[in-house]
Amino acid sequence: MTGWLALFAAGLMEIVWALGLKHSEGFTRFWPAVVTLAAILASFWLMSIALKSLPFGTAYAVWTGIGAAGSIVIGMTLYGEPASGVRVLCLSMIVAGMIGLKLSTPA
Repeated sequence: MTGWLALFAAGLMEIVWALGLKHSEGFTRFWPAVVTLAAILASFWLMSIALKSLPFGTAYAVWTGIGAAGSIVIGMTLYGEPASGVRVLCLSMIVAGMIGLKLSTPA
């Protein structure tokens, strides 16, 4: 598995565990809590694989950016959170930053 692929998968797991936190209701619901904990472990494991070949700062920024951007999109699409122009602009800047980091990293 390449570092970038592991990093992308780790970012997707960030989204899963953030979503799981919402559905676990403070870890009071068993299965959502189990999924959340499994996604956290998977995210950290995949991130550790990515860090073998990618620069730390780049990997961390992209990892959290995928989680943040994905969570924003899910919030807007599934939970009716506002999709104002300012929010979409800020989301676009997160995505642009991740693309810039990817393009400027030699790994």
